Amino acid sequence: MAYLLPSEFVTKMVDAGESKIYMSTRDTLIRAYMAGAILALAAVFAVTIAVQTGVFLIGAILFPVGFCMLYLMGFDLLTGVFVLAPLAWLAKRPGVTWPQILRNWGLVFVGNFAGALTVAFMMSFIFTMGYNTDGGAIATKVAGIGEARTLGYAEYGVAGWITIFIRGMLCNWMVSLGVVGAMISTNVSGKVLAMWMPIMLFFFMGFEHSVVNMFLFPFGLIMGGDFSIMDYFIWNEIPTALGNLVGGLAFTGLTLYSTHYKTAPKRTLAGGGVPKAVPAAKVNDKV
Repeated sequence: MAYLLPSEFVTKMVDAGESKIYMSTRDTLIRAYMAGAILALAAVFAVTIAVQTGVFLIGAILFPVGFCMLYLMGFDLLTGVFVLAPLAWLAKRPGVTWPQILRNWGLVFVGNFAGALTVAFMMSFIFTMGYNTDGGAIATKVAGIGEARTLGYAEYGVAGWITIFIRGMLCNWMVSLGVVGAMISTNVSGKVLAMWMPIMLFFFMGFEHSVVNMFLFPFGLIMGGDFSIMDYFIWNEIPTALGNLVGGLAFTGLTLYSTHYKTAPKRTLAGGGVPKAVPAAKVNDKV
């Protein structure tokens, strides 16, 4: 695949962050809505596969299909704008302010939630034949996930809340690598491959993704999960979103920005020159 150097794709990250901040309210909401809906479909797809095959790994392997589709269509997830939007401010792009960044995050959150909630109602209607049956094994599985990832955390108090926060950090570390990974290639196959690997990892490891959870928990509640809306927000969505913000920005956005966009000064030699690069062949000879 055609490969862009880090110094090239980090500039694309800053450009993308700036463009998302200045996007119109209508376009931001539509793109976020579609991203939330597609990711929700991918989540129920993966859970269905896992339940029917009894092999969770197969569901994790196939889950990234949704992420790839929404990225290639130019739709926006909250986890992505958490990473990209602040970089435009750090790069001192004209007119970019924190109120604009917060506005973008708020609109994307609303759009993602609306899209995920739409799919939750649609899928719940399908699984229950218009709410006339219990929904079967898949509905029971998702309801169980909702209980385990709210009340299960609440049982441990502060330690449980911090656990969700860390899982959220690890999740968006991987997801944001998928977003950035798609920028290193200029063809579709390269973009898909670069996105697939970290997304599969986060899903299989059970890390917490704020947008996926916008579908799983409302769907679980509709399917009879024994937890409340407040349980969902306090013991999952809020710490997950905060963890997604910190993990994606700290582990991916800031590290790449600081070392490839705003690089440290090069070491100078005594005579005023700069060190010559060591040829790759020489390096290989020493290994």
